[in-house]
Amino acid sequence: MNDQIPTPEQAAGLLADNILSFLDYFDVDYERSLLSAGKSREEAARLVGWDWTHGIGVYALYRLANKQKDTRLLSNIRAWFKRRIAAGLPEKNVNTVCPLLTLACLYSDRPAPELLPLLEEWAEWIMHDMPRTEENGIQHGHAELENKGHLWDDTLFMTVLFLAKAGVLLGREEYVREAEYQFLLHAKYLTDRSSGLWYHGWTFEGRHNFAKALWGRGNCWITLFVPEFLEIASPCASVRQAAVETLRTQTAALMRLQDTSGLWHTLLDDSTSYLEASGSAGFCAGMLRGLSNGLLPESLRPCALRALNAVLENLTPNGELKNVSYGTNVGYVLDDYKKIPLRKMHYGQALALMAALEVLSGGRS
Repeated sequence: MNDQIPTPEQAAGLLADNILSFLDYFDVDYERSLLSAGKSREEAARLVGWDWTHGIGVYALYRLANKQKDTRLLSNIRAWFKRRIAAGLPEKNVNTVCPLLTLACLYSDRPAPELLPLLEEWAEWIMHDMPRTEENGIQHGHAELENKGHLWDDTLFMTVLFLAKAGVLLGREEYVREAEYQFLLHAKYLTDRSSGLWYHGWTFEGRHNFAKALWGRGNCWITLFVPEFLEIASPCASVRQAAVETLRTQTAALMRLQDTSGLWHTLLDDSTSYLEASGSAGFCAGMLRGLSNGLLPESLRPCALRALNAVLENLTPNGELKNVSYGTNVGYVLDDYKKIPLRKMHYGQALALMAALEVLSGGRS
């Protein structure tokens, strides 16, 4: 933990530098898991270099560069995409879609004809060939697990945001309508009606919510998704209202469960589970974005600012966010979530950057 707490402006620079230096990090533990799952070394290398973790990282960098009109940072982001595309993209799945949200934003800013077929190909795959559950939900299959019949809360940020962006960018209204449907379907099966928080997953195979885990980072994807989705897709009035009410109900529950430190526990309603910083940063970013956009009530601001201070307290002098849990599959018992190790990940710095960015971009402090 950092004894000298940086300002949001200082934190943004530290975090951006850290993400850039870490984007090409080769996660040997992930490679080992992929090889155990039957992937070839070439397949594993492509996945280790392009997955959801990188997608969250480059999106945070893009948001910062776009806000600050930082052409050098934008060039670094474009260079990363050029390297990864030249190396060969990995298999298509929920998580490997994630970096395409940033690529679509870059294309929107400065159209590059060579990128258009790639964006069209992946969007069409989502619409027509991506594995589906009952009721035509996007099945959260990833590189290691098929997860037949699974809906996960992560899917909305990892895949559905790109689909909505592609719909707007390519003039394909059916993509936007599909993104709206996926939000409504996921809300139907993943919302805990008693609290307004979201369960990590649902299975149509057994028709249950697994361990009924109210998992922190999984919930933060919803807090972040709603303001982003409303801005990207401009959904119809009824879907917009449903999304806003979902966000308000969820964040009201989060306000009640915030630890005195300003963070949240990895299992939101279990104080015996560890305090986790990446999900807390995501809550902070989503709350501040919602406040800036007039989606959330002012009564939430003190909660968001306590979270921001706690996130800044968890930064090291070189811009690493501490107390970040590793990638997390759906758990069948609650104790599974308590056993996830803490380690440096792209999304830790990225979510912290998104939180700091909301203050830099006009959120009142």
